[in-house]
Amino acid sequence: MTIISNRLQDILATIQSAQQKSPFQQQVKLLAVSKAQPSTAIREAFVAGQTRFGENYLQEALSKQADLTDLGIEWHFIGPIQSNKTQQIAQHFAWVHSVDRLKIAQRLNDARTDISTPLQVCLQVNISSEDSKSGVAPDALLELASAVNQLPHLKLRGLMAIPAPTQDLSQQIMQFKRVKNCFDTLINKGFTLDTLSIGMSEDYISAINQGATIVRIGSALFGARSNKQELLS
Repeated sequence: MTIISNRLQDILATIQSAQQKSPFQQQVKLLAVSKAQPSTAIREAFVAGQTRFGENYLQEALSKQADLTDLGIEWHFIGPIQSNKTQQIAQHFAWVHSVDRLKIAQRLNDARTDISTPLQVCLQVNISSEDSKSGVAPDALLELASAVNQLPHLKLRGLMAIPAPTQDLSQQIMQFKRVKNCFDTLINKGFTLDTLSIGMSEDYISAINQGATIVRIGSALFGARSNKQELLS
């Protein structure tokens, strides 16, 4: 077994243990964050059984997708979205986790018309109110969700958040609780949601305990990231 394969098995075992202890008893999926990782590492993880991969940068992702066309990878876009990138994102990904404004949702929808399946989307919530982070404010979430839910080529699946990093366990839990409360509020309003994309390498156990259904793990699986420019050269 390779290093990545060993790490993958350890992470999956940890996820299984955490979801068994979670009060929500939810099924949790691992999204391998392959940002700034070479195609060879993605192939290694795929051979070990990982099929979902998340990318932050469009051009880097397209290059990897071209290298890995022989693999049945489910590609997720998880980075900030620029308006001029929506066409290619809509056509080259199965999921987008980072929809944070209606303009972007409408452009993704319009670019998906020639694909038979809807684009699976999550709304990104800026739960920590950080100026440096993308995301819709919690008090504007209902309005955005209502509008996105009307777009015929998008399927609203749930919420994504990147809380402010902290080693304080109580702070981790509090931030994840806020996201879960937003999620539950939308469900109580009648939205059919099943996806809560929270938790990364440093805090995914806490996220699972607060209801995460997708955890986004990069460095714990792949190790240190490569230089992005090397991947694009």
